[in-house]
Amino acid sequence: MSNARTARFSRRGLLAAGGALGLGALVTACGSEDSEDGGSESTTGAQSGPWSVKDDRGKTVKLDKAPANIVAFTGVAAALYDYGVSVKGVFGPTKTQDGKPDVQAGDMDISKVTILGNTWDQFNVEKYAALAPDVLISTMFDDAGTLWYVPEASKDKIAKLAPSVGISVYDRQITAPLQRMWELAESLGGDMKSAKATDAKKRFEEASARLRKAAKAHPDIKVMAGSASQELFYVSGTNLSIDLEYFKALGVNFVEPPEKAKAEGGGWFESLSWENVDKYKADIIMMDDRSSAIQPADITEATWKKLPAVKAGQVIARSAEPILSYDKCVPLVENLAKAIETAKKVS
Repeated sequence: MSNARTARFSRRGLLAAGGALGLGALVTACGSEDSEDGGSESTTGAQSGPWSVKDDRGKTVKLDKAPANIVAFTGVAAALYDYGVSVKGVFGPTKTQDGKPDVQAGDMDISKVTILGNTWDQFNVEKYAALAPDVLISTMFDDAGTLWYVPEASKDKIAKLAPSVGISVYDRQITAPLQRMWELAESLGGDMKSAKATDAKKRFEEASARLRKAAKAHPDIKVMAGSASQELFYVSGTNLSIDLEYFKALGVNFVEPPEKAKAEGGGWFESLSWENVDKYKADIIMMDDRSSAIQPADITEATWKKLPAVKAGQVIARSAEPILSYDKCVPLVENLAKAIETAKKVS
């Protein structure tokens, strides 16, 4: 994963580097994309009939049958896995340097998928072609329809090999992409009536109600969303990020950097030197859990260790790129609710 310095060369790179606190394919032989009407038309298990889905770019992908050879961004593949849908290949953070599954891989057995790229700007087009992909699925962190982790330099070659589906995770609450992923998984043969799927959805609703109650009972508790690199500490605003927008809607009181301060981060976050990490007062700090970010236990900066929330042990993990299955989003909501319920006012 590129570091903060490398990331400054592009907004997408900056998002991928851990600073995002958050952060048309061509007609092919196996299908087509257009911007006409559409939507998910197939049902669970209907693998033999026509398959059609309209994505968040307004593009409709139509195939003779539900795709069997699916290639997806790692986080998307992890969400589909939770619903019983397997993919052939993945791209994006999949395994750590020691070979273990990356946090964004969820419960997937990464030994059973072809990894086309594990870091930013890495995507093996030849391996992708060899998989004979039916469809490529990724998320989108902007309103321009840019597919996450599909390299700019090779996006045209990639687009010629299979149609693509984009799910927006930009400037909306997490409930919207969660529902989109649910519908997509169902169209791909996922068993959405299984106890695992329905129970997870119910637990998410219960966790959300708990967080709303906790936020209402403790309105004075201030929460800051952060991410760490060697050079900088990033403080996210609640707009643009699907999880923070949702938590704010439930009543959570967040630190909000001014828009001017977030300009360098594309409106997502403010960059602070470690000397100024105490600029904002917070009772709870949510820290980016992605492998591209330095984790709290590994931060050695004295200014960090002096923060009241750090000294009080009120630092929790945050998934800046949530795996979009209800099962994986439940603990994100529950952990924040518990932190607010038990937090001491230290700011």
